[in-house]
Amino acid sequence: MSEDTPSSVSLVASFLAAIGATACCAGPLVLLMLGMGGAWVSSLTALEPYRPVFIALALGFLGWAGYRLYFGKAAKAACTTESGGSCAPTPALRNQRRIVWGVGVLTVLLMAFPWYGVYFLA
Repeated sequence: MSEDTPSSVSLVASFLAAIGATACCAGPLVLLMLGMGGAWVSSLTALEPYRPVFIALALGFLGWAGYRLYFGKAAKAACTTESGGSCAPTPALRNQRRIVWGVGVLTVLLMAFPWYGVYFLA
């Protein structure tokens, strides 16, 4: 992937890693909310040992996307001589940054689910 392509790949990868990090905890709750019950739902914790790996991947991909949007070629291209020397981001770059922050917040909420998910069962 070239440096001037959008960071959408890293955003999707970080979001998928966040889903993988919460699959052990959110998966059984989602199945229960969908009406699927039984003792086998409580045994869906097979991914729990891999949770730290998924968290590290999610944070790494989010960091990569943020670095590319704030310090990569896309950010440096906004500081051209054509714009009179100002470094104001383009509307597309601004939207990409908003998406990174939105996915980042959603990722943190998904990763923190084991701590606040117990309140859904109470």
